[in-house]
Amino acid sequence: MKKLLALTLSLLMVLSLCACGGETTEETTTDTQKETVEIPPVEDLTSTDTSTIPGVEDGVLTVGMECAYAPYNWTQNDDSNGAVPIVNNPGSYANGYDVMMAQRICDTYGWELEIMAFNWDGLIPALQAGTIDAVIAGQSMTEERLEQVDMAGPYFYASIVCVTKEGSEQASAKGISELTGSATAQTGTIWYDSCLPQIEGAEIMPQSEDARAMIMAVESGTVDFICTDMPTAMGACATYSDLVILDFSDSEDNFQVDEGEINIGISVLKGNTALKDAMDKALSILNGDHFNAIMDQAIAIQPTI
Repeated sequence: MKKLLALTLSLLMVLSLCACGGETTEETTTDTQKETVEIPPVEDLTSTDTSTIPGVEDGVLTVGMECAYAPYNWTQNDDSNGAVPIVNNPGSYANGYDVMMAQRICDTYGWELEIMAFNWDGLIPALQAGTIDAVIAGQSMTEERLEQVDMAGPYFYASIVCVTKEGSEQASAKGISELTGSATAQTGTIWYDSCLPQIEGAEIMPQSEDARAMIMAVESGTVDFICTDMPTAMGACATYSDLVILDFSDSEDNFQVDEGEINIGISVLKGNTALKDAMDKALSILNGDHFNAIMDQAIAIQPTI
């Protein structure tokens, strides 16, 4: 009887450690470490004269984002948890990791934060047109993007993963060579343009318009799996308990990408070195552990995707 009880307790412990996607010991250790990370207070640089920096001469930083890309950014109907009004969508508020980081930058210099919502493909054009001063929207620092804009950061160090249904054929894959079936990713991302083509067994379906559509594609069974970054995957799993993360980071059978291609940066107008440098200064007191801790805060308060 005692042996049976001990076996039952052991099984319960194992099950309790099984989270969305992964290697139980490492994830448990990582989660514990994240909980103990102390995020530095915002550095007070409000005495710095920023009146000659293009875009913030008036003391207002206007930031563009999708407001539909949890946990990086999303839309909610009130100002709870520090949400900021979306000026081109009256009555709506933006929140998420991008808003939190934008607010830190603004608090550093005493700027007012203004948020505007655009679709993914409209963000860079809005910046180039002068409608916004910066894009803080989970954008990877790709060479192609850096030809169009300058980028501050990184303000997050991302990793590429896949997401599939728990119990599916894909859920047992130990590397990308074992993945088969239909797949998609968000339009205009390295996930779709560079990563999915590396999976020889994948039937690549049309790209998803945004992160929400991508996640719904796998949740609804329209595709067998999706390719995305870890925060987006974690946000999806926080909403849908039947999804699991396939993280091949510790395997040689993984996506081949340059580190700079997957780090997340802040886009500013090409040549606006002053604004880029000011943002880099505000970010310089944070490291990868701090970024992860702030991302955990965003995931904890995100709405249903």
